[in-house]
Amino acid sequence: MKERELAGGVKILNKELYQEAESFIRQYYKENELPDVEERLSDVKKQIEDTGTYQHTYHELVYGAKVAWRNSNRCIGRLFWENLNVFDHREVDDEEAIYHALLEHIDFATNKGRIRSTISIFRPKVEEKEIRIWNHQLVRYAGYEEDGVVTGDPASVEFTRMCQKLGWEGEGGSFDVLPLVIQIDHHEPKWFNIPSEKVMEVPLRHPEYDWFDDLEFKWYAVPFISDMQLEIGGVEYTAAPFNGWYMGTEIGARNLADEFRYNLLPTIAEGMGLDTKRNSSLWKDRALIELNQAVLHSYREAKVSIVDHHTAAQQFQLFEKKENKADRQATGDWTWLIPPVSPAATNIFHSSYEDRMDSPNYFYQKEAYKKCPFHSS
Repeated sequence: MKERELAGGVKILNKELYQEAESFIRQYYKENELPDVEERLSDVKKQIEDTGTYQHTYHELVYGAKVAWRNSNRCIGRLFWENLNVFDHREVDDEEAIYHALLEHIDFATNKGRIRSTISIFRPKVEEKEIRIWNHQLVRYAGYEEDGVVTGDPASVEFTRMCQKLGWEGEGGSFDVLPLVIQIDHHEPKWFNIPSEKVMEVPLRHPEYDWFDDLEFKWYAVPFISDMQLEIGGVEYTAAPFNGWYMGTEIGARNLADEFRYNLLPTIAEGMGLDTKRNSSLWKDRALIELNQAVLHSYREAKVSIVDHHTAAQQFQLFEKKENKADRQATGDWTWLIPPVSPAATNIFHSSYEDRMDSPNYFYQKEAYKKCPFHSS
């Protein structure tokens, strides 16, 4: 990882890693009012001297994953950071075993629609050895491009091609669930289909427009982010998929509405009989509201957890108050915290935040499949 050797193979203590470890361990012991921090730090220091890294205890791991959520500047849903369910899979070192652990995560988190915030953490990166889940999300729809026309999700076109090169064959539909692709160290990646009964999907209907049913739109119940790195005290967990539940606008104002995604606003506007020739008719705005109304209505009818953006903003305000009471500053990336629909109607729009990256935290990392030899072939 970050340990290096002097000439002759004599190991030296990586001061940067120890400093990061010490900062985290002291924070953990202080917030949890635990004794004997110096004894634990002495143990961590010796581990780093002997091996170049150190291992978190189970309780340190759980705390670190939760605080990483608390520190996530772009997340509006941080009020519930203490309720994160943490699965420790650091002992798992086989692609098929990882696959089954991911299926267990999907089952547990989905919970028949009563979604539970969950993270599954696999062994950390050490030097060049790492576990990677190629998928951006554990559940996502494929995108098939032919002659410049995309069927399915345009955001998945590149990854879909990679899956096809690995041997996966989709059905060519608009809502085909992609396989899970898992890679351990420098071994060849392996792909696994997700059984259909594991994936909860929500057919989208509108509370007033009957014609909406005929469009046959749908979306999956749970957003499982699977390509970010969890960093705790200098230790990098490159495979640590996690989930919360959707804020309605993520689906209705982005995934289904963006022109570079499913681009459904013209279809909705046509169904509503709106004038799409003039921007001043505000047809996009009106179609956007009704699409978001359909998403919220459908998830609630299906008894699947979801939150509207106004409620989410109010929850974030409570999070800020709790952080202030604990003598912590609620950091944030304002451009991500404001919702894509009616942002000025939320308190966040009129607030400001320091966009500071505290540790522990979740970080973006380069797509694993772009390191693959046949990526550009």
